[in-house]
Amino acid sequence: MKMTHGQRMYQRAEKLFPICRSLTGNGVRETLRIIGEELPELNMFEVPSGTQAFDWTVPDEWNIKDGYIESEDGKRFACFRESNLHIVGYSEPVDKTVPLEELKKYIFVQEDQPDVVPYVTSYYKRRFGFCMSKNERDSLSRGTYRMYIDSTLEPGSLTYGELIIPSTEGQIPEEEIFLSTYICHPSMANNELSGPSVAVELAKWLYTLKKRRYTYRIIFIPETLGSIVYLSRNLSTLKERVIAGFNISCVGDDRAYSYVASRKGNTLADRIALNVLGYHTDNFLRYSFLQRGSDERQYNAPGVDLPVCAISRSKYGEYPEYHTSADDLTVISPKGLQGAFDVYRKCILGLEYNRFYQVTCLCEPQLGKRGLYPTESYKGSANAVRTMMNLIAYADGTMDLIDISNQIHAPIDELIPIVQRLVDEKLLKIM
Repeated sequence: MKMTHGQRMYQRAEKLFPICRSLTGNGVRETLRIIGEELPELNMFEVPSGTQAFDWTVPDEWNIKDGYIESEDGKRFACFRESNLHIVGYSEPVDKTVPLEELKKYIFVQEDQPDVVPYVTSYYKRRFGFCMSKNERDSLSRGTYRMYIDSTLEPGSLTYGELIIPSTEGQIPEEEIFLSTYICHPSMANNELSGPSVAVELAKWLYTLKKRRYTYRIIFIPETLGSIVYLSRNLSTLKERVIAGFNISCVGDDRAYSYVASRKGNTLADRIALNVLGYHTDNFLRYSFLQRGSDERQYNAPGVDLPVCAISRSKYGEYPEYHTSADDLTVISPKGLQGAFDVYRKCILGLEYNRFYQVTCLCEPQLGKRGLYPTESYKGSANAVRTMMNLIAYADGTMDLIDISNQIHAPIDELIPIVQRLVDEKLLKIM
């Protein structure tokens, strides 16, 4: 039986889940290598440590082999090989024996969730540490403990991936839709792997389109620093070409749909997101740019000003498993991933057909002779073509398809086949 998009995305997340990713390092490269098996045209870029990117600097590369706390009787706690969240991201190497009270200075817990292991990093200050559940930390008995972390911090590079899917129309000037997702967190499912899983599926679907009005730029980056580095290398091109973009993150659960506005709140990306979510989801959660938290921060920064917003399922920071070991593969589902994929696909198709249209004749066209209207007139006979008639009534060349959709209360995806038929019949022209 053929798998659904949702099932494929879930399997992709399962495959990537065990990898220990961070801001830099081999885990990021391995993740991109696996993604590249599905997207052979994905290009990988290495940005050396010490590279300046606006106000930031690419740090040394971090890699880790092992880590744990060991008691006097040989029992181990916070084992990296059991969960890569047990070691603070970017921890320096250490091999030291200390009493319990000193050990506790290096243990991080989530006080309000005593059963989970928190996700903690320290990218720009050298330190080491362990992450445990509060309950496990509190169960440690007096004595001495060995703190062991086998890691390296040395000059290397930050790695990111970029995929360009070209327009089939070769239009000049070239216009792009921008999709960004991140690959820098260890084993967390919704916060980390749902975004890349959906982005890969969207890319594969885009390749199947016979016609693409726009070029699609899809990037897989470490969060925050990755977007800053990418902008420092591509800003002029992005500002010239990108007409709409989305930051794809936390799109795997099936509890909610969420929208985070761009800084301006009225870009083309905002408009199509609100249209699709408004017609195809129940009571989606709407967040202002003041409630931002992912890479939309960088894409909307003053002077950058890219038209980028975000569509999520349960938004980052708003679900209880966020940034903990509880964000495992049970949090996401094929159904949740499928829902996010469908919303983004509708947004993309809406953008592809979002033009200004003008009716080509005065007064209502005679649709019956074109097979577009019932040839028998009776009470209610026009209901079947009411949406088509409403579209024609507002197609005066001054409203784009998103505006018309909002005006006549019809989802933009339902208008697309109507527009195609009317253009074929030369009753609408593209302005």
